[in-house]
Amino acid sequence: MKFLNIKLLNVIRTTFFRSFSGSQTLRMVKLLGQKEAQSIDLELFNDYSFSVDQLMELAGLSCASAIAKSYQHTDIGNKSILVCCGPGNNGGDGLVCARHLVLFGYKPVVYYPKETKNNLYNNLIKQCQLMNISVIKSLPDKSNFESEFGIIVDALFGFSFKPPVREEFIPVVSLMKETKVPIASIDIPSGWDVNSGPPEDGVKPDMLISLTAPKMCAKFFEGKYHYLGGRFVPPALEEKYNLQLPKYPGTECCALLPAVNDAKECNKK
Repeated sequence: MKFLNIKLLNVIRTTFFRSFSGSQTLRMVKLLGQKEAQSIDLELFNDYSFSVDQLMELAGLSCASAIAKSYQHTDIGNKSILVCCGPGNNGGDGLVCARHLVLFGYKPVVYYPKETKNNLYNNLIKQCQLMNISVIKSLPDKSNFESEFGIIVDALFGFSFKPPVREEFIPVVSLMKETKVPIASIDIPSGWDVNSGPPEDGVKPDMLISLTAPKMCAKFFEGKYHYLGGRFVPPALEEKYNLQLPKYPGTECCALLPAVNDAKECNKK
């Protein structure tokens, strides 16, 4: 009986700590506008001498880790994961994410509609292909889509995106709006304005993985899972921009942030 009481007390303490930590995180974490996010990136590259591919690797790994935590193999069964990648850095994060998803035991398929001459992205594509990841230029057949795919990873546009969506990406964004397959958006959901959020008929992701720090548009996210990924911000840079990032658990490369409903309740207090 004494052992059970101690065990129960520990559960209560853990639940209280998590609730308190979530509320504190929610009150403190800073949302970045487009210009501030760009400034932080420039400092990472210029002052701290990070390379693009270095940050991309860390970001992509954190995205794959967050997806694996929230959508386990038993949740999606034998279905594949469609990783939709644009031609920029956000798409590069998606390509790295796809590679790590294979290592985690998932079956990603990369949709890459717009090729680039940049060697960095071409090397990422080659790595995916050498790991037997299919890289396709045309969208899968809509009639079988929901029976074939269990998740969509949205890695089309980053925080430099300015509406409207370019013509070549309209079909995949339309698919995301129409499908019932859960969507995991990397940093910025496709078609959303980084500052003002989604258009009236915008994509509604089930998961948002914010990188470096959440952006202003994250306050409009109403899905199930909001993660912070990309555990690479130097403490001095975090302090300079007053980011007040939550503490990552142990050695994890991603951290679960409070859901939007928790945010609304917390802000009332």
